[in-house]
Amino acid sequence: MSSRSVPEIERGVKARGHGGLVRLRAALPGNARELVGEYERHLELERGLSAHTVRAYIGDVVSLLGFLHGVGNADGGEDGGEAAAEDVTALAGLDVGELRAWLAEQHQAGVSRTTLSRRAAAARTFTAWAHRVGKLERDPGSRLVAPRPHRMLPGVLRPEQAEQVMSASSAGAAERDPVALRDHALLELLYATGIRVSELCGLDVGDVEFDRRVVRVLGKGGKERTVPFGVPAEKALRSWLDEGRPVLVERVNGAAATALFLGVRGGRLDPRSVRRVVHDGVGSVPGAVDMGPHGLRHSAATHLLEGGADLRSVQELLGHATLATTQLYTHVTVERLKAIHDRTHPRAR
Repeated sequence: MSSRSVPEIERGVKARGHGGLVRLRAALPGNARELVGEYERHLELERGLSAHTVRAYIGDVVSLLGFLHGVGNADGGEDGGEAAAEDVTALAGLDVGELRAWLAEQHQAGVSRTTLSRRAAAARTFTAWAHRVGKLERDPGSRLVAPRPHRMLPGVLRPEQAEQVMSASSAGAAERDPVALRDHALLELLYATGIRVSELCGLDVGDVEFDRRVVRVLGKGGKERTVPFGVPAEKALRSWLDEGRPVLVERVNGAAATALFLGVRGGRLDPRSVRRVVHDGVGSVPGAVDMGPHGLRHSAATHLLEGGADLRSVQELLGHATLATTQLYTHVTVERLKAIHDRTHPRAR
């Protein structure tokens, strides 16, 4: 087992952010670094995962291998240097006991159940791959059980609050300011379709089909789906494309020339800017829960189900890989119905 504890490794990485993770990865033994690189290419090229997802998987694997090899000094000091110099097999000694010890020390350090569950899943995915490609004789991750994460019900807007958000942004767009026109269009499209912020930012002008009122979205794993939108979103998008975008596109450099949504400097709009727009838009409605783009996605899914849509249709619209993810929204609607019942029924209490 590692001579340095997970809390020490975790503190070293957290204190230095992404740079700390890079240094911890560099301090791994040579064979382990090569293995991480091979796994990273598998995630990117064979599984087609997003850069954000790959970074999360690799971070967890680097933490695991750092624990396994006793590399806890993210500065690459004496402890890391000695471990890196050893001629060791990358996964020597990795069994279910080591996996449990890795998670147990994180638990003792105060890591949340949700994070532990995610890291256990990342470890299982990694060991299954390592076994499949012949790096491990057996798959120890298949015996690893982690605590179930607490499933928090996502905060959502009430339908009338969503209407107020759109009305407020429409009032701003009435001034015909290019940025206000853009913000109204992206708010309408996010709520109308329930697409992810990364999917929104990746849209090109050619992905919108006005004759069918649908948008082609490239989702997780490079999977494309077609999502419909309504008349309000159509009107907002047309106004943005006809009056707002031409003003900003003059500042564009070639790479973003096809982007549907542009920033004030003409480049493709980034997720951080979209989050700011959503926070500001929702914040203009008294009593509305603070949320970002994912909150609008939750709201759209909830309102679809409350309006009578079936789970399979909502699953397809949202681009969920499994129905289990979409079923979370049934809990949201049930909780809201219970709250309404408690508040209004004379025999509720």
